[in-house]
Amino acid sequence: MKKKFLAITLSALMAASLAACGGGAEETTAAQTTAAAAETEAAAEDAEAEETEAAAEDTEAADAEAAEGAAAEVETVTEGKLTVATSPDFAPYEFYAIGEDGSPTLAGFDMALAQYIADYMGLELEVVTVDFDGVLSELQTKSVDLGMAGLSPDPKRENIMNFSDIYYTGTQSLVTVKANAEVYTSLESTNNADVTVGAQTGSIQLDLANTNSPDADIISLPKVTDIIAELLAGKLDVAYIETVVAESYQKNYPDLEIICDVPYDVAGSAIGVMKDNDALLATVNEAIAAAIEDGSMETFVAEANELASGNTYEGLLDAEGNVQE
Repeated sequence: MKKKFLAITLSALMAASLAACGGGAEETTAAQTTAAAAETEAAAEDAEAEETEAAAEDTEAADAEAAEGAAAEVETVTEGKLTVATSPDFAPYEFYAIGEDGSPTLAGFDMALAQYIADYMGLELEVVTVDFDGVLSELQTKSVDLGMAGLSPDPKRENIMNFSDIYYTGTQSLVTVKANAEVYTSLESTNNADVTVGAQTGSIQLDLANTNSPDADIISLPKVTDIIAELLAGKLDVAYIETVVAESYQKNYPDLEIICDVPYDVAGSAIGVMKDNDALLATVNEAIAAAIEDGSMETFVAEANELASGNTYEGLLDAEGNVQE
């Protein structure tokens, strides 16, 4: 009886042991399956990420190749260079930012955009600094590829240059000093022979002065800095200046007062492009579109405005590249 009882007991223990082993195998298999699924999912995600990254790189490469191809078809004044004429007296478009050591650096959102276009074309940027009238002359004689000086696409200039698409939209203003703010309150109040009105030589502002203040004593000066100095000295009563430029000067000269906006049909700035160079014009427009789309243009304007509120110089440097006293 004891042997039979022992056999039954051993059989029961073996059955229990086998049952326990069977349950552990099932649990192990489930865990392995879950782990394998996770590894498969992770691998799929990695593969997808690699494909996305590769696609992005392919797109960038294609864009770069397209830009290089476009640039290769463009003829410039100097091979391998993009030559740009500017008048550095028109902050925040173009001016000199003065460093802590007193050294001047050409700055402004026109100059930042010029560098962007040169990079887009795979060319070295060369900037020629002249007065505003000189920018027009350089383009007329085809001595430069581009003119960038806050140019308005005035139809009267189309015989000497082509115009790019608008890259910055601005407005025009009538400016005076605080002491005269109650005397000159409108465009009509400036249309008098006793009023001296200032505007930059060769500029759209000079046209606006002749249109809105034809009876006034209109004085054209080569640099906006000259106009500001004459206003502050009381030698000019009012002046026609682009709004963003007037606001920039106002930060450094709080005595300036913006009287009102000046109506103008073409409220924007374009790049002057060498006449009869359609490939260059097309590529410049592509670069402008890219700068606006990727947010670079907005950054250029913000940075230029910040620099313009600091230590600046507006005008041409001397022969040694120093600020003229």
